[in-house]
Amino acid sequence: MIAAANPVTRFAVAIGFAVVLVISVDPVSAGTALLLGAVLLPLAGARVRPAAAVPILVAAPLAALTIALYGAGGGRVLVQAGFVQVSEGSLVLALATLLRVLAIGLVGLGLLGAIDATRLADGLAQLLHLPSRFVLGALAAFRLLGLLGEDWRALALARRARGVADRGRIRRFAGQAFALLVLSVRRGTVLATAMEARGFGGPGGRTWARPSRLGAPDAVLVAAAVVVLGVAVAAAVLAGTWHPGSVR
Repeated sequence: MIAAANPVTRFAVAIGFAVVLVISVDPVSAGTALLLGAVLLPLAGARVRPAAAVPILVAAPLAALTIALYGAGGGRVLVQAGFVQVSEGSLVLALATLLRVLAIGLVGLGLLGAIDATRLADGLAQLLHLPSRFVLGALAAFRLLGLLGEDWRALALARRARGVADRGRIRRFAGQAFALLVLSVRRGTVLATAMEARGFGGPGGRTWARPSRLGAPDAVLVAAAVVVLGVAVAAAVLAGTWHPGSVR
């Protein structure tokens, strides 16, 4: 279902998911959303690569640790040492932060991890009516990002073969970075000329080779997101931890 849904819908669901969880920093709503998302996303066909999830799994505990040591106090103080103050309130806030970062990050990664840039550009231009010139230019630039790594390795091999900057890492990096910048500007100029010759950005309306439409998978995805967020908010309200606009 995830793969069949329009990328614009997936982006909207991910943003809505994050907004609802940011409204109230409490462990119940974040934990419920994380649990339901972890159960439903695999069933919907979402695939999260372990390597892509590593930054989230590292950032969440670090953010929770910072909040636990230096966050807003409340309740009984457990540890007091200089600027470090660990209290019952800071631990609850740290738990809420941990679950919220995991929920927003992992669910967002499941929704947007395998998104197709071309389908996304089609949806942004056709469904949201963003300027096609900007959307297509951004798509072309995004597709060229993959060439930067190859260009960097090719430049390194070429400079090594010529014996340029064999010593001094800083000097070698600066020279190679400048060479990569020049190469990127030249490639961008050639691409812009080629797109102009093919009529990109010309006057009048344009046609699209791939129509972008909303269908049943999009409706199911939105409904599932509403149910998950509704259950998370209801659980927090019933537990008495839902406090929009405040941290308690």
